Formats: sequence, structure tokens, C-alpha cells
Amino acid sequence: MDETIVFELLGISFGLNTFLAILATVAIITVLCVWTSHNLSVDKPNKPQLLMETIIEFVRGVVGGAIDDKGAQNYQLLGLTLLLFIFTSNMIGLPLILHVGELSLWRSPTADPIVCLSIALLMILLSHFLGITELGMKGYVVNGYLEPSAFLFPIKLVEEFTNALTLALRLYGNIFAGEVLLGLIANLANAKGVFTWVIGLPLQMVWQGFSVFIGAIQSYIFVTLTMVYLSHKVEKEEI
Repeated sequence: MDETIVFELLGISFGLNTFLAILATVAIITVLCVWTSHNLSVDKPNKPQLLMETIIEFVRGVVGGAIDDKGAQNYQLLGLTLLLFIFTSNMIGLPLILHVGELSLWRSPTADPIVCLSIALLMILLSHFLGITELGMKGYVVNGYLEPSAFLFPIKLVEEFTNALTLALRLYGNIFAGEVLLGLIANLANAKGVFTWVIGLPLQMVWQGFSVFIGAIQSYIFVTLTMVYLSHKVEKEEI
């Protein structure tokens, strides 16, 4: 794993490379949202507006596929925010590898297991909160853990843990592995100068393209599974 500067804030340790990439991710998403929402028009939408509308329609389909149509619109903004953040975080480490000596100053935030675990845990906790808000405490417990049979209660408790863990590790494993391979290909390209560039550069371009595909798929999977887990908390079990 790349070495980086580690600092603490409120007792929590942060890697400088991940921290800088998260700041850049938030900045990119902010600029994108401002750009695509500028000069909105119903009759003659511009290209940036059409881009954002396409993304919103895609998210609406993902959310609507997991949650019934009546409740889906309440969670579309959550799905959009999550998709933009995860996708941008997956992509931001692909264009460059930034090192100063032995220190890494740049990486995809989702190549850090702590970031992935934090997002997954936040989504699971949010699903519990929304479930209680929607159904009330009693209805939430009965619907989430005692239906269709109270004998499933221990299994459903274990499921809460495994949902968070698999949601995080699936994302982390794919993005981290992609960055490791990009680093190995870059080392190969620089090993013997121009001779190895002929081999390394085409490999780098191919793997960059494949990493974009994997990052997009993982963003879609993360949002879809989050909405599926959320639907289990906010929708009543049909017996």
C-alpha cells in the first residue's frame, strides 16, 4: 500500500492522499451541479441540462426498481448524490499517479477501505432511521425483524452486519485492485525508458478504459444495493 502523510482530526486519522481526493471530488460535483443547472429551460434545454436530466432519469429508474413508485420519489435525491459521489470517487484516481519521493498524494477515495466502510455504514444507519421514521418504532421492528417469522430474527441481525461489510468491500476491492494494476503498469512503462513505453503505454490505455467501465458498474451496484436495503426498511412485508 502507498505511504502517505497521516493526520488526525477530532481523534480520527486521515490519509492526506485520500483527503485531497475527497476535497477534489466534492469540488467537481459542485461545479457539475452548478454548470448543469445554469440557465434552465423547459422549452429549449441546453446540453448541460440534458446531461443532468439524463442522469436523474437513470437514478429514478434505479430507485423506482427497488422501491414502490409512491415512495421512490422521496429517495431520488439520495440516490443521485450517492451515484455522483461514488462514480467521481472511482474515476478521480485514474488520470494521474502523484508521488513526492515515497509519499502518495493522490488516490481514488474509494480505494481506501475506511472511506468505503464509512459510506456503507452511513447508508445502513440511514436506512434504519428512515425505516423508523416511515413505520414507527414498533412497525419497524415487526416489519424488519419479525416478519414473515420471528424465527428469522437472529439471521436478520447477522444480515445487517454482512450487508454493510459486503457493500463496502465489493467497492473497495474493485477500485483498489484497479489502482494497484495501474501502478504496476506505470512502473513497467518506466522500467527501461522508450523500449518499455511501447509496451506500457498501450496497456495503460486499455486498463484505463477497463477501469472506467468497472468504476461505473460499481457505482451502479452500490446505489442499487443501497436502495434495495432501504426498501427492506421502509416498505411493509407482504405476506
